[in-house]
Amino acid sequence: MAKAPGLFDVEERLQRLSDIGDQLEAFAAVVDFEMFRADLLAALGYSDGAKGGRPPFDPVMMFKVLVVQAQNNLSDDRAEFLINDRLSFMRFLGLGLGDKVPDAKTIWAFRERLTRAGAIEALFARFDRAVRDAGYIPMSGQIVDASLVSAPRQRNSEAEKLAIKAGRVPDGWADKPEKLRQKDRDARWTLVYGKARLREDGTKHADIAIPVFGYKSHAGIDRRHGFIRTWEVTDASRHDGRMLRRGLLDKSNTASTVWADSAYRSKANEAY
Repeated sequence: MAKAPGLFDVEERLQRLSDIGDQLEAFAAVVDFEMFRADLLAALGYSDGAKGGRPPFDPVMMFKVLVVQAQNNLSDDRAEFLINDRLSFMRFLGLGLGDKVPDAKTIWAFRERLTRAGAIEALFARFDRAVRDAGYIPMSGQIVDASLVSAPRQRNSEAEKLAIKAGRVPDGWADKPEKLRQKDRDARWTLVYGKARLREDGTKHADIAIPVFGYKSHAGIDRRHGFIRTWEVTDASRHDGRMLRRGLLDKSNTASTVWADSAYRSKANEAY
């Protein structure tokens, strides 16, 4: 039977995480995240709270959530679970065991608001400059990968779907601003394929295709330090391999080796 937790058990566990190397603690040590506050507030356009309503989560803490997501290739749902589960994530975000954790929809809405303001790229570029200025020069090659980020599914007619794919606002939506705000016109559908597995009798299961609606988070991480160096969000239908030649590689890395899965393998990418 597990013993009752002691008064200093959490502190001792956090110290143990520090001793064996908490990468997020290294981020906190080399980057002053408060420098992002003014840019975040300008991009988010939060009200002053005079009209009441539930106050939003601290924008700096929410930006740290995006860093955690990109660093670990987490979907919104998985990020919500692991922030609740991991002490290292809580410490990095400045959350205690009794604090409220942002849920998946809140994370999605925060990222969506920054994306619509065109602020994501500049924020992560500034984040990377801070890491470089602290002496963490990218070297020893890089790792590129993409993860799916689910978005709330839309219930649209076929005509509305065609209009969205064509880049138009469906008929009647512009006259209903409340409805328009609730509609995600940037996310797209994609299929995730599960590999066929052998049954006990030696025959194979059929491959499984699972539809997912949302976005893709593309990240480039330098292999030595494990820091994010490049990052971009696209709709979920974007092919991973095509992003390699669209700024995902960090040309300042001192080694030319790139680790990536088979989605990135093509003659064009090999030549690049």
